[in-house]
Amino acid sequence: MQENPQELPETDDLYEHHKFVAAKGQEPLRVDKFLMNFIENATRNKVQQAAKNGNVYVNGEVVKQNYKVKAGDEVQVMFEHPPYEFLLTPENIPLDVVYEDDTLLVVNKPAGMVVHPGHGNYSGTLINALIYHFENLPHNSSDRPGLVHRIDKDTSGLLVVAKTEEAMTHLAKQFFNKTSEREYVALVWGNVEEEEGTIEGNIGRHPKNRLQNTVFEGDEADKGKPAVTHYKVLERFGYVTLISCKLETGRTHQIRVHCKHIGHTLFNDERYGGEKILKGTSFTKYRQFVDNCFKILPRQALHAKTLGFEHPKTKEWMSFSSELPEDIEQCIARWRNYAKNQKDY
Repeated sequence: MQENPQELPETDDLYEHHKFVAAKGQEPLRVDKFLMNFIENATRNKVQQAAKNGNVYVNGEVVKQNYKVKAGDEVQVMFEHPPYEFLLTPENIPLDVVYEDDTLLVVNKPAGMVVHPGHGNYSGTLINALIYHFENLPHNSSDRPGLVHRIDKDTSGLLVVAKTEEAMTHLAKQFFNKTSEREYVALVWGNVEEEEGTIEGNIGRHPKNRLQNTVFEGDEADKGKPAVTHYKVLERFGYVTLISCKLETGRTHQIRVHCKHIGHTLFNDERYGGEKILKGTSFTKYRQFVDNCFKILPRQALHAKTLGFEHPKTKEWMSFSSELPEDIEQCIARWRNYAKNQKDY
């Protein structure tokens, strides 16, 4: 049983450290006692603390320590970091390096690549590639080589990687102090009314769905962590809108959660319900058109397009921009054409 280390912004999921399925003959038993029977070297105190912290799940739902486990229940212990015992393995995976010097490098991550190993993704990650191509990368506070920040598995785009301890400290400080610049391009459902605006609202784990984050409101507004997203409309296509998002903070799934919060879920963002037709007509031809767009872009329509920061050594301001990947470009082209010929659908 381990406690959470300091977290970096934007991760994809919680990590499973233990999973047990209660046998058919299981008599009702408190979950803390149940876990004590299965986890080697676990103390009752640590098990109970994990439950109090919301790290114990039964059938996908957070439970308290006095929950009675029944036959067939799936019990999981989840944390926001991979198991420490997992050893990183260098892998010869090609990297799209946009810039490199002795201090840092900027890489363009493809969609589908996980940034660091975790449950279900033990190889093929950006870190596996980094430790193959670069020796002696500094470790961040979560013991991950080179990582200053991260983006979700199915988000494409730019990341800065530190090659020295000094660079790690300097860059991490910029992200913490919100002096770095990050701009994303997203395709969202619906016609965004304002040309530009700011979304504010604390973000934290969804109380009922561990795979999602949510914006806390009303009496719970002080829960989670403060998050600020600035957006601007780039192009309108009727039932979807192309927007630019600048991050002031870097919370987990921030753009995805904030956009859903204002009623504009990211196009084809399955985790947040964007893989359904949320705007448009009921015509069969329109449904076929959207389904084709989903096939062209089988992920959330989100790309980390620009990245700016002060170079740790030279103190020069550096700014990088990346082209939209082909799947997003093709999807936008389809919607642009649709908007021009809406009467045909």
